[in-house]
Amino acid sequence: MTASTAPLAGTLVLRDDPGFEEAAVGRVFNHRRPERRPAAVLFAESHDDLVAGVRLAAERGWQVVSRSGGHSWAAWGLRDEALLIDVHKLKTITYDEASGIVSVDAGVKGGEELAPFLTERGRFFPGGHCPTVGLAGFLLQGGQGWCARGFGWAAEYLEAVDVVTADGRLVRADADHHSDLYWAARGAGPGFFGVVARFHLRTRPAPQALSHSVMIFDIDEYRDVMTWLNTTHATVDPEVEIVAVSQRPPAELHLDVPADRHILVVSALAFKDTTDDARTALATIDNCPFADRALFSVQCAPTTLAEQYASQYANNPEGHRYTVDNAWLDADPATTVDRLEKAFTTWATPESFSLWFSMAPLRELPDMAFSMQSEVYCALYTISADAGSDPATRRWTDDRMAELEPITAGQYLGDSDLTNRQVRFMSDEHYARLREIRAAYDPDGLFVDYLTHDPSTLNQNHWQTEGIQR
Repeated sequence: MTASTAPLAGTLVLRDDPGFEEAAVGRVFNHRRPERRPAAVLFAESHDDLVAGVRLAAERGWQVVSRSGGHSWAAWGLRDEALLIDVHKLKTITYDEASGIVSVDAGVKGGEELAPFLTERGRFFPGGHCPTVGLAGFLLQGGQGWCARGFGWAAEYLEAVDVVTADGRLVRADADHHSDLYWAARGAGPGFFGVVARFHLRTRPAPQALSHSVMIFDIDEYRDVMTWLNTTHATVDPEVEIVAVSQRPPAELHLDVPADRHILVVSALAFKDTTDDARTALATIDNCPFADRALFSVQCAPTTLAEQYASQYANNPEGHRYTVDNAWLDADPATTVDRLEKAFTTWATPESFSLWFSMAPLRELPDMAFSMQSEVYCALYTISADAGSDPATRRWTDDRMAELEPITAGQYLGDSDLTNRQVRFMSDEHYARLREIRAAYDPDGLFVDYLTHDPSTLNQNHWQTEGIQR
């Protein structure tokens, strides 16, 4: 597939143009924004604009970086002296009923745009949980979507991808054509060496009896409840998403808990087609031995994807400053509970939340760049509207992640900031292969590489490379 050179239909905003600052950072979701600034911003209106933008950057000696939803916590799209190609206006979605393949432009948002489109057609795609997340960044880093423990990573649903490469061509990559590029597109994340124009994704039949069970506990119940959960979660039906969150009490539930005190929420979401199947799938969670201590509970209640997205939206408010980090944990239940205790029973700000996510039992991954996972995922999200809180939220997050280092196998790129803390995000073998493919497709380094404070120790756990013993 090729595209002809054409005048820009989109808007190019240069460093000295009016409105440059808004063009550069206005779409960055995290208001804790870095000082890095691109040389120019191109708001693409078409796939031809992506080709023209890449060629323009090569002519002017700029590197290239792209941005879709603007949700990366570290603002990967803000790179000094690069051309930032913003694809958020590319919104076309088409669906092929015969194959079940949905084709989506790189600017489409998974929850707000793709999910309702598919729901109308009785289909489902395991997109990101926050509805405003763009599909491009989400898919490129692997895609930890709905019920990943059972349905797999969203990148596994990628049948083909249309990419503008460093030589200014728009090509289609799949298992048979540009297969190395296709391999890299499923997990390289911000180190991907191309601008994605369009994804072609397999879909699933929409679940007909989406149901959830929820228990809310006082945070003092942490050790008993989390020991049970870490011991039990691998035995639960794989088509159940299992999450535990330490967060402030939802105001609408009117719980008898102080507003500045956190609670422990255990949630299980069953993707089933009948209520009976959902009830059976949720039985292990519903039979929690500490259920009688819950401040609030529902069992196998019907829900909708729209309701689930609304809950996620409430927990990720816009206009706030986020400090985020994460870890893949590999330890026995008792050790995991010990190491996570402060992350769940203390907090940097009332708005902050800590998340435990089950991936057990692990599924075998297909051959793709994404290659780092474990049975337990933990992510910390510190949230504040006050810039003055940044040092405290950073310190709290770093301290909690340091406590997890002895049981940390790696991290997920989607919740990482490699300028602050470098942790393995890919197997050594896959990372070496990715570097070889990058050298072949982008020998002159037109596209920016990973944003990191030390390229020499990239994809390594920093406390091991520094010889730190904790």
